[in-house]
This record gives sequence, structure tokens and C-alpha cells, in this order.
Amino acid sequence: MSDVYAVDLALDLRASAPSAVLADLRWHLGIEDAADAPAEDMTDEIGDTSPLLAARGPAARIGGVLVGELARTADGWSLTTRQEVHAESLPELDSLAVRLARNSGTEGVIGQIRFYEEDVPDLLVSRAGELVKMALAPTGEASG
Repeated sequence: MSDVYAVDLALDLRASAPSAVLADLRWHLGIEDAADAPAEDMTDEIGDTSPLLAARGPAARIGGVLVGELARTADGWSLTTRQEVHAESLPELDSLAVRLARNSGTEGVIGQIRFYEEDVPDLLVSRAGELVKMALAPTGEASG
């Protein structure tokens, strides 16, 4: 048995998002070295962790492809990522998701997280800049 979670994020960040948040996000995506990030805002956030959103290519457990893209828009930034995250990295993922929700221009669902052996994910919702985790429950067997 593995302790892998499927994590999907899709959200927009406002142009006013602090440079430290963007640098942290770029580091987690594997597109910026931690040494390039603002040290005063990053020390406690990165610590001994490894990038959470940097994997690319076929997924080992969740099927499909692992991706992570950050694109500049007229109003800020757009992020889309699909990753496999180990259970021991969930506290760092939670911290990153809180910072993203705080700076998100997207209201409502900004992602989901699912233990890879489960069918139903928990939703990650941004409500006025606060991250809310919403557990979904299966409604029953599908008919067919």
C-alpha cells in the first residue's frame, strides 16, 4: 500500500500576489531555484522540503500525466497542476494551498485532493481568500 495523493490545482493569482509567493510557487513547480527566491520570506516555507509540483511525465500511481504550468495573464497568473504527493508532504502542500488561496482571484473550487485508492476527492475551495476543504461523499452505486 502506498501513501500517495492525487492533487489537482487550477486557479488564477492576482497581479498583486507578493513576489515571495510567486517565487515559492515557481520553486515548487521546478522553474526557479530556491537560491533565487527572496530568503526573508522563504526560509520557513521551504525548509527541508522538496518541490511539490515539479514532477512531469507519466504518473506512477494515479494514472495519466503529471503536469505543472504557470502562465502570465493580463490580470496576473494562471496555474494548472496535477501531481502525486506523498502523505508526509501534505503539511507543506496545505501551507502552499493556503498561500495560493489568499492570493487567488478565483472564487470557488481551486483544486482537489484524493487518496489515490479512493474514488471521491476532497475539494479545495477559495472563499474570500480563505482555503476551505470540503469533503465529498459518494451518493451510491452507479447504474448502467
